[in-house]
Amino acid sequence: MTGTPPAGTPAPSAGAPPPVPDAIGARLDAAARTWLADAVAEAAHAAGAPPEEPTPYAAHGWELRFAAAGRHCGHDNAGPVRVLLLTEARADLDTLTRLYRHGSAAERLAVLHSLPHLVPGPQALPLVDDALRTNDTRLVAAAVGPYAGLHLDRHAWRHAVLKCLFTEVPVDAVAALERRAPGDAELARMLTDYAAERTAAGRHVPHDLDRVLALATTPPRSEES
Repeated sequence: MTGTPPAGTPAPSAGAPPPVPDAIGARLDAAARTWLADAVAEAAHAAGAPPEEPTPYAAHGWELRFAAAGRHCGHDNAGPVRVLLLTEARADLDTLTRLYRHGSAAERLAVLHSLPHLVPGPQALPLVDDALRTNDTRLVAAAVGPYAGLHLDRHAWRHAVLKCLFTEVPVDAVAALERRAPGDAELARMLTDYAAERTAAGRHVPHDLDRVLALATTPPRSEES
């Protein structure tokens, strides 16, 4: 698979392409910046075009660029590049789900990071749930980001916090922790039980647990009028 669009892919519309953010462009060499500028233009063009009909055997248009980002921009830069392409393309839920289901771990991370920008409601929670079922700490950390903080129900959110403790993902990754944890008696009970089980088994208790337990046993702030 290459970064070149397949035959028949419409060329980007005339006019200046969307700019590449300085925070990304500054990390790339000249060839990578040129490749990314073309990729961003192609993604932006796709955002205003009728949806294509992908097949299980080939991606279309800007999705080829999404898959090839690591090769052209370097693996350390591929994450923000992929998120940029998803947002420029205004990828819908079907596209995000397909890219997640068929993508590498790095591509799945980009999809998860893009959710707050592209999915206004809870419709993408199945992707979050899938990531939380893995033991890939990168996916778990991405799954408990801002999208989960906004849309996970209380039961699922509590278990996501426990998943972070179990996999030793720092709870700093948990979006909305300071807002959602205070006054959560059920979360406090779950944490206490988990700590007791670990202690009884002679296993260490994650150092972040005390921090979350302190929050959960603190009364929530009253809403200011």
